[in-house]
This record gives sequence, structure tokens and C-alpha cells, in this order.
Amino acid sequence: MKIIATDQAPAAVGPYSQAVIAGNLVFCAGQIPLDPATGNVVPGGIEEQTRRVCENIKGVLAAAGTSLEKVVKASVFLKDMNDFAGMNKVYAGYFTKNFPARSTLQVARIPKDCLVEIEVVALVA
Repeated sequence: MKIIATDQAPAAVGPYSQAVIAGNLVFCAGQIPLDPATGNVVPGGIEEQTRRVCENIKGVLAAAGTSLEKVVKASVFLKDMNDFAGMNKVYAGYFTKNFPARSTLQVARIPKDCLVEIEVVALVA
């Protein structure tokens, strides 16, 4: 097991790792739309927040030696399922072929009252 930590995504704010490599898989912790430089939630709506989340995931995956193209499973958590179309529009710009399996759920609350959180599992290159 190898622990992944990078400044290309927000630092873990609790007793967890940004990602863990186990065998040939990397398990990424859920990312919320925090700017890694400031630690603040990015301004804007679901599209801006989804873009920041995807950029954070890219940073974690790069630190683990892999990329979005190697994601096999994504779990998307939305504050409001009415934001599905906006999230999906941005998500589709990051996952363009060989789409990963995905679950999308509306949840009662996301840390810092964000609109979206996404976690992924990817193959290590």
C-alpha cells in the first residue's frame, strides 16, 4: 500500500489520505471544489464547482502516476439532483472516451455545503 499526497489538490483535512495505491488500483478520496492554493470553495455554481473537483482529481491521479483515462469507477455526490445536467456537461469534458462506470446520488449534505463531491478508482499506469 502506498499513500499519495500532492499540492495539486486540497490537503486532507482529517485522518484520511488524498489517495491510496493498492496493487494496480488507486483509490482517490472524494474531492470537493476547494482551490488547492487557498483552501476555499471556488465561487460559482455547479459547473464551476464540478470543474474544480475534476481538476483536483486530475492532480491526485497525476501524483499517483495515472490519469483520468485510467478511471474505472466514479461516484458523484450532488447536493441537488437538479444540478445533474450542469455537472454532467462539465464531467463529459473530462471523461471523453472509454467512460468509467459511474454512480450519481443526491445526498443530504456535502462538506462545506458544496454542491458536488466526486471520488474515483483508477488503474495505475
